[in-house]
Amino acid sequence: MSADVAPPPLRTVRIGVVSVSDRASTGVYEDKGLPGLKDWLGRAVRNPIEWVPKLIPDERETIAATLRELVDAEGCDLVLTTGGTGPAPRDVTPEATLDVADKELPGFGEQMRQISLRFVPTAILSRQTAVVRGQALVMNLPGQPKSIAETLEGLRDAEGKSVVPGIFAAVPYCVDLIGGPWIETDPAVCAAFRPKTAQREPGR
Repeated sequence: MSADVAPPPLRTVRIGVVSVSDRASTGVYEDKGLPGLKDWLGRAVRNPIEWVPKLIPDERETIAATLRELVDAEGCDLVLTTGGTGPAPRDVTPEATLDVADKELPGFGEQMRQISLRFVPTAILSRQTAVVRGQALVMNLPGQPKSIAETLEGLRDAEGKSVVPGIFAAVPYCVDLIGGPWIETDPAVCAAFRPKTAQREPGR
């Protein structure tokens, strides 16, 4: 493409954000998961975003049905959940996520735990994972806004240099590979990694 020809506009990305919490879903306390997800993604993703938010209780069938709805009926390209990933009896988000999976991508959870272990030894109790359903990527994230930002963005030193990569750096290329839209990020927030051979196709 000629340097004086503007690239085509970025396609709108449809993102499902799901907060899994018994108490927040019944109004016992204010949900912080959905605002945390929207805040970080809104800063990191350059594409126009259509949000599809859901606030639901820790029920395996409800979580699985919600994920199916977001991908199959709502047409979300990316779905992020927050909450319900610990070892307690009511923490069933990973099980529900695997219930709807075509493929599991365990590396996302592994990296999230590596990031969180720099702060608390109990990070090994977290069971986040990621899966592919159809042409959508579904990822489990921690429950607190600070932890959400850390796992998505990674960690930087005092000079702003990346020390530990966040998981979102791999998301745009993953979405490419499963047939989703071309996602561009703000490198000041998260520099997406793609191999040099990756090319944006028309219409994406």
